[in-house]
Amino acid sequence: MAERDRPHVVVPAPPRPEPFTLASSGGGGDGQGFSGDRRSHGRRLTDEYQTALTAEPEEPDTEGTYISFVSFPDLELALESLDVQRSGEQPELVAVRETATADGTIQIATVYIPDGKKEYFLRRLSAYVETAGNDRARNAALVEGIRSIRRATIRELWTDPDDLFPSDPSENCWWEVWLRKRDGGERQRFTTFAAEHGLRTSDHYLGFSDRTVVLLNATADQLADAFRSLDDIAELRRPHDVASFLTELPATEQAEWVDDLRRRLQVAPSGAPVVCVLDTGIQDGHPLLTDSIDQPDLHVADARWQLRPVHPHGTEMAGLALYGDLHGAVLDSQTIQLRHRLESVKFLPDRGDNDRDLYGAITARSVDRPEIQAPTRSRVFMLAVTAPRPGSSDVGSEPAERLEAGRPTSWSASIDALTFGRGIDDTDPKFTYLDRDEPRRPRLFVVSAGNIRDVTATDHHLARSDLEPVEDPAQSWNALSVGAYSEQDDMSGALTDFAGYVPIAQRGELSPVSRTSVVFDRKKWPFKPDVVANGGNLAASPDGTEVDTPPNLALLSTRLRRPGEGFFTMTRDTSAATAQVAAMAADISAAYPTLRPETVRALIVHSAQWTDSMRAHFDRESNKTALVGLLRRYGMGVPDAQRALRSAADALTLIAEAEIHPYEREGGSNTGKVREMNLHQLPWPIQELEALGEALVRLRVTLSYFVEPNPSSRGWTGRYLYPSHGLRFATRRPEENVESFRQRINTRARVDGERPPSLDTEKGWLFGSNQQQAPGSLHTDIWTGTAADLASKGAIAVYPVAGWWKNRRDHDQSDQGVHYSLVVSIESPEVEVDLWTPVYQQVQPTIEITT
Repeated sequence: MAERDRPHVVVPAPPRPEPFTLASSGGGGDGQGFSGDRRSHGRRLTDEYQTALTAEPEEPDTEGTYISFVSFPDLELALESLDVQRSGEQPELVAVRETATADGTIQIATVYIPDGKKEYFLRRLSAYVETAGNDRARNAALVEGIRSIRRATIRELWTDPDDLFPSDPSENCWWEVWLRKRDGGERQRFTTFAAEHGLRTSDHYLGFSDRTVVLLNATADQLADAFRSLDDIAELRRPHDVASFLTELPATEQAEWVDDLRRRLQVAPSGAPVVCVLDTGIQDGHPLLTDSIDQPDLHVADARWQLRPVHPHGTEMAGLALYGDLHGAVLDSQTIQLRHRLESVKFLPDRGDNDRDLYGAITARSVDRPEIQAPTRSRVFMLAVTAPRPGSSDVGSEPAERLEAGRPTSWSASIDALTFGRGIDDTDPKFTYLDRDEPRRPRLFVVSAGNIRDVTATDHHLARSDLEPVEDPAQSWNALSVGAYSEQDDMSGALTDFAGYVPIAQRGELSPVSRTSVVFDRKKWPFKPDVVANGGNLAASPDGTEVDTPPNLALLSTRLRRPGEGFFTMTRDTSAATAQVAAMAADISAAYPTLRPETVRALIVHSAQWTDSMRAHFDRESNKTALVGLLRRYGMGVPDAQRALRSAADALTLIAEAEIHPYEREGGSNTGKVREMNLHQLPWPIQELEALGEALVRLRVTLSYFVEPNPSSRGWTGRYLYPSHGLRFATRRPEENVESFRQRINTRARVDGERPPSLDTEKGWLFGSNQQQAPGSLHTDIWTGTAADLASKGAIAVYPVAGWWKNRRDHDQSDQGVHYSLVVSIESPEVEVDLWTPVYQQVQPTIEITT
């Protein structure tokens, strides 16, 4: 492989948009019809509906009623028919939950019905009964999925796992309460009710476009009183606890090394990109940090907190976030050129128990502080604070499916909204609103996957990691989520206290503490982590009964200094891995200052490679499903700064940034359809590839974009899908010309009566449709084949698929366009050939790497 000494080629020519209709591969068929007595079924549901609407004599006066519709076992309700998308006050689907029974899983949809709209469902039930004898009864899709109708209680609004609902109705606990957006007064009504009844609410509130999230400390009985008295509650969840990570590790005092490194250090200028560390604060007086962080760039999320750090974790993260590999910088004898700087936001208070609070709101405020201070600065937000899922168990004994691994939370959705570019309105000192009317300002978040904190020597550590899902908020669709692998497995330099200890993970393997997304529902949630970085290792005692953390298996970083203490400490785990990846992201922004956050994320994932230990697992698998399981363990592997920053003569990377308009609709219809496809005809080394003939080459494609989240739990199907939009890519096949490629992908491009080739993903892709069509806002795959076949693959289509914008006219922002980034690389590992120069000569590069 040639030296990586050339800039990536940024493609200046935009893609060619064209009207688009997604081609279908066929299939489907009529479902099984209703087998019962339609008229009797409809009459019974009508009686149940009228009974549910009847108020109890002493019930408080409200403006509407909450009604729950219950499905037959293992059947889904027609959710979109339960949510009336019309102007004015209409019945509103507020929450959807599923519960397991002996007969199967049932779905419960709760609808708020205003007093003036009680006839809405009654008319539909009556029409069903009147036409029950016809071949197709009216409203059959709605009515025939409903087994029963009843008055809702707070139990129906609980969307977390059933057994996490408080068992004692008189026990005080914290609730995450989601309020429906009505007239803007819902938060005030709720807090007034709480104050009048002596109930405690959180210090912070979080606002999305159609939901406001608050925390309430109350018993289930007290919350039930609020539910009966207010028309504002939409959904109830259990808040997450932030994980404890403040462990100070042993340090070696090496003041001479500090002085030597400072003499060789060239810090980045004041206008350079920064890593903004959201953590416990940074000690800016540390001699290895002080020149790279200015006093105005130290912030606190809450003005009541002191600026000075008390806990060491943030300062430890700062050393890795600034230097990447501090150990290498200390041992080096050459000049160390830093390309980026630091910012700090103290994310957690210093003393006492952390009050229950909305971490989404705290995160938004943490983002707002530095953006106000330096609004034009390029920054990467780094977050190494995670929370266990409610009810999760670190011993791996809980069924992960029951705990809904991968499910969005208010925190992960906040990060998705911030990453997508939503504005932050915190003019109210207690209320943070993520404003979708402000111009978008996309942000890059690098988030740790979270740690397994009770590893035992008897664990099979890979099997254990496969059962332990990433912690909140690492399931965020838009964040770059980072796991850890172990680069160290040598005990020769260990302290005598660790004589005979054996490293748990072999070099290059997943860290024993790292979490994965293997147990995620693959049809609903993205793969996580996206990448892994060095997080150190653990070791088992000689008798195999204990696990410890020898310093020689950890990473050197900066220490929070107290009088008489040294300058260095050892740190580890997914937080250390996250800091190193954040440093790489900031360096990419420094080298290519005009690239979008979506592109920086893409370049990191695109540069990642599996270690030999990881690759051995992939080489043993040929089944695509099993390969995707490995992807959900390792992500795309270990990112490489040189690959992310530079191309080589025989390893060309192309970057295309573009915009697409996902959906359109006719007239005033609420139901939309896909709007356009972009055809990228990339500059391509056709002659050079054709000359290589049958030599094997690799093509790698990464598509990266950010989605707007739909955080409320209403089934996450149809118009309630979590992402605002989805994008996919397709490449031209060797046997196709550009026109036949267009016709295969786009129905509107076909000649009447012409049958295109199969839509199945072609051979040669590592993951194929299992990854290219999977959920998420990042899709990446690797194709291996002959150079002659690759010569014709320079045409790539990017097209939209379903998202919640499509069927929600009032919220659809397709007309504004959405950005995406396409990163494509070609490598010829078997032969020496210059692929870069002929492509470079085809375009005038718009971005040169800085020197």
